[in-house]
Amino acid sequence: MAWQLQQAKQQFSEVVRRALEDGPQVVTRHGRQVVVVVSAAEFETSRSDSAKDFKQFLRSAPDLGRVRLARDRRRARRVAL
Repeated sequence: MAWQLQQAKQQFSEVVRRALEDGPQVVTRHGRQVVVVVSAAEFETSRSDSAKDFKQFLRSAPDLGRVRLARDRRRARRVAL
């Protein structure tokens, strides 16, 4: 559900309750999404997913050793400046 900022301020307890029971709650200001209220457990889960070690991330990439890249040897086009 999307909550307007004024409504979310007035009913903050309800926003928190719904975040715990129903999932993330979006808060809008002037029709634009500005924040999302989530449970602490969901926040920690998403935080630990994105906190992977950078080396581990690179090692999990597909093997690019078999990719053949060829450079175009034609002359570059002339550009008038």
